[in-house]
Amino acid sequence: MGALGERGLWLSDPTHRADLTMFAERAQRLDDAAVIRIRARSDRLLGAWVATNFDVLAGRAVQGTVRPDDLSAGADALLRGLGSVDRSGFIDPGFAMDSAWRGVLPPETGFAHLDDVPARVMLDLAQRGVALAREHGSGQGPPVSLLDQEVISVSSESGTVGIPMRCVFALTAMRFLPQSTAGDDEFAPESVSADEIVRVRVLPA
Repeated sequence: MGALGERGLWLSDPTHRADLTMFAERAQRLDDAAVIRIRARSDRLLGAWVATNFDVLAGRAVQGTVRPDDLSAGADALLRGLGSVDRSGFIDPGFAMDSAWRGVLPPETGFAHLDDVPARVMLDLAQRGVALAREHGSGQGPPVSLLDQEVISVSSESGTVGIPMRCVFALTAMRFLPQSTAGDDEFAPESVSADEIVRVRVLPA
């Protein structure tokens, strides 16, 4: 049983543990050496972050406690810890991987809501992107020109932002978009409800 003063995570709610487990599993599926950074937020939630191989940060929020307030752990070690939680909710994140994290995290506040995009539109873009990647990609993955291509523009009074294909691929790779589990086309737009949305926010700075 972990003492509250030691390094680790405490997630007492099974739902939030399952959420973090799925997040870590998807991160490891993208990269066997994935590092997940977990940081306490001002709203008393924990922000979990991973740098995907699309040069896009993916994040989730779960309810719990972390010591210290900011730590990095290997996705594989975190999954082992999540698989052996004790009655206090303590999760051993394994060896410290803080030196392996590169870059800064986005701020917690300051983002302006631009608009909501139907999930079906994003899945349709992912479907097209996969077809192009298969046609023009290589053993190193999709071409950079495809990843950098802005595939949709979102606007409001707050401004306009172009969303590149790398963001669409990251959304689907981390399975943040509802996806079909039947048939060969996992990105089939018609497989999700028409009212499923992707919310787009931007940092004005």
